[in-house]
Amino acid sequence: MSLKIYNTETRQKETFTPIHANKVGMYVCGVTVYDLCHIGHARVMVVFDTVVRHLRALNYDVTYVRNITDIDDKIIKRALENAESIQSLTTRMIAEMHADEAAMNVVRPDIEPKATDYIGEIVAMIEVLIDKGFAYKSANGDVYFKVNSYQDYGRLSGKKLEDLEAGARIEINEMKQDPMDFVLWKASKPNEPSWDSHWGQGRPGWHIECSAMSTKCLGNHFDIHGGGMDLSFPHHENEIAQSECATGEHYVNTWMHCGFVRIDDEKMSKSLNNFFTIREVLKKFHPEVIRYFLLASHYRSPVNYSQENLELAKTSVMKLYSALDGLMVAEPSMDTEFEADFRAAMNDDFNTPQALAVLFELAKEINTHKLPGLVGLLVKLANQLGLLEQLPEVFFKSQPTDSELTEQDIEQLIAERKQARLNKDFSRSDAIRLQLTEQGIELLDSAEGTQWRRA
Repeated sequence: MSLKIYNTETRQKETFTPIHANKVGMYVCGVTVYDLCHIGHARVMVVFDTVVRHLRALNYDVTYVRNITDIDDKIIKRALENAESIQSLTTRMIAEMHADEAAMNVVRPDIEPKATDYIGEIVAMIEVLIDKGFAYKSANGDVYFKVNSYQDYGRLSGKKLEDLEAGARIEINEMKQDPMDFVLWKASKPNEPSWDSHWGQGRPGWHIECSAMSTKCLGNHFDIHGGGMDLSFPHHENEIAQSECATGEHYVNTWMHCGFVRIDDEKMSKSLNNFFTIREVLKKFHPEVIRYFLLASHYRSPVNYSQENLELAKTSVMKLYSALDGLMVAEPSMDTEFEADFRAAMNDDFNTPQALAVLFELAKEINTHKLPGLVGLLVKLANQLGLLEQLPEVFFKSQPTDSELTEQDIEQLIAERKQARLNKDFSRSDAIRLQLTEQGIELLDSAEGTQWRRA
């Protein structure tokens, strides 16, 4: 079965055919770095990390680009609130983002362009748009894109220009020729960073950043563009308009958008102040549990964030690790029905829930027959989802906990319990087991000795 991807623009699954044989160029809209990343950001990171993993498993040579927005109204506002420089804030937040990615086992993009490093390309693209008559400088020095000059506006979102114009008439901006026009360049204001241009000092608008960075890194026409569902309009719609007007070429073949993370039926976002940072959730759940939670729903579907759903994810990951516990990992069994089913699921628009179901069928077979080749296959396939990356004993000991007991404390108590049993002091032995149980530590006695895990 060939790879099929749902294209937001055409609203159907399409057989994926790269522009250049065996090569894939993919651009994903990244984070605006003014605060810690939240679970909504984690979903975008994990989804497209999984997309890249599968494309590479299909032997595609992938160039994965995910940008960083490091100049923006929110960044300027936060830096002022913190009484720190914009560069200090963004450098710190980029480091925090990378730490969260590493914790979540998200592979870094091949190219991670920052907007402030592409000012020259942004200015050059705006110059082309002005020269071609698609953009204009306003009286206050801002530069706007003329939406009415692009006949295909609304192609991605399905919105009609006349309906958008009717809804926009309440906006009053004397600098715009039309209410639908959007800013490409913002004239400088006091205490804001600015760069030189033919229109005077200023800084780029948000939409033009991605057009300049994506085309510079991947060319005027590339394979896949992704991001959150909330970016399809107006951000990605505006990207298409300004990119195609500037280059005269078709911009992107396949548009992918992942659904929202929701809390109480509302989108999780910083603007609604109902978000959980990745850092907060990692204090309670293992990174692979969070990955599993995010992949247990199809990427285009919304995910309902709740303690209960994360606990269910934790139970599921523990079941997969339990199938490996104590077994030898051999070279994966080749060309099995399990591998075919897993690939078929992933080739069907990256159907991770079905792919996870295949992993559980494989784990069931391992529990029955204990075949090392199947163990290796389970690890291989799970790794393509960023799961089962640890040894079982490491995973079971590394669960986040409120317990104050360190691993050294636990090993010491286990040693004391062993001595108590040798001394036939079963009262002391039972007391130690109870003490550990109350701290969330499960003991596993066998002929080889006592192992432990965090319950």
